[in-house]
Amino acid sequence: MLQRDVGILHPGAMGAAVAAQAVAAGARVWWLPEGRSAASRRRAAERGLRSAADLAELAARCDTVLSVCPPAAALDVAAQVAAAGFEGLYVDANAVSPRHMADLAPLFDGSGATVVDGGITGPPPRTAGTTRLYLSGDARATARVAALFEGTALTAVALDGPVGRASALKLAFAAYNKISYALAAQACALAEGHGVLEDLFDLAAHALPGTPLAAAERLAGAGPKAWRWEPEMREIAQAWADAGLPAAFADAAARTFARWEHHKDDGSVTGARLIRDLRRADGADGDPGT
Repeated sequence: MLQRDVGILHPGAMGAAVAAQAVAAGARVWWLPEGRSAASRRRAAERGLRSAADLAELAARCDTVLSVCPPAAALDVAAQVAAAGFEGLYVDANAVSPRHMADLAPLFDGSGATVVDGGITGPPPRTAGTTRLYLSGDARATARVAALFEGTALTAVALDGPVGRASALKLAFAAYNKISYALAAQACALAEGHGVLEDLFDLAAHALPGTPLAAAERLAGAGPKAWRWEPEMREIAQAWADAGLPAAFADAAARTFARWEHHKDDGSVTGARLIRDLRRADGADGDPGT
């Protein structure tokens, strides 16, 4: 198999895990360590990523660039790659709305690059069958991207149709999956305010087992990721509004997740603490949780 050079921008927890799957499949994966945190450098070293001096070098070396970054940064990252003269496959695998994908694609007009729309569902890929990368756009381009991950823990699924379809599917799934955490937390905060939280958990354990409403510890996983989920809710709100649908669900979820942003990457936060944060008038960090 022909070895390929792939760029990853920028390897957070998800991006690093995606990059690791490409490495496992035989690709040389490059990243930009300049200005990145010690945690990012550690993740890159652990996963065998190679350092590029700057974006111009990465763009020149790589036939494929994967963008896995917070939604608010997606357009800026794409513009930087386009300005660097990249001519290969640019895969935007961020949780952005179809409208933002429509804004992003023209950045590469006349550059020789091909834009592929990507949407990742599931946790950072480590075990086969847990995580999918949906792709849409030019069929030959999506097939080439899918081939990068053949035989790895990341399942690539090419959709028929243009750029924007993968993003729409990703946001539709995220809307149900992630807003359910916000809704469960709000229900728990209401129950706690009236002294019936444990009764709610007991009821949900019987009626809705396995859901975030069934136990406080099921909510805990949302806390460290809320800083990413909040802007994703904004993208969902925009996508719903563009489709003529009410956007209030996503706007409310964004406000809920904003109350938890100070728990970024804090794996020790508890569900009980998240519930209490919702009941604080300012949502600010305060007394230690249990």
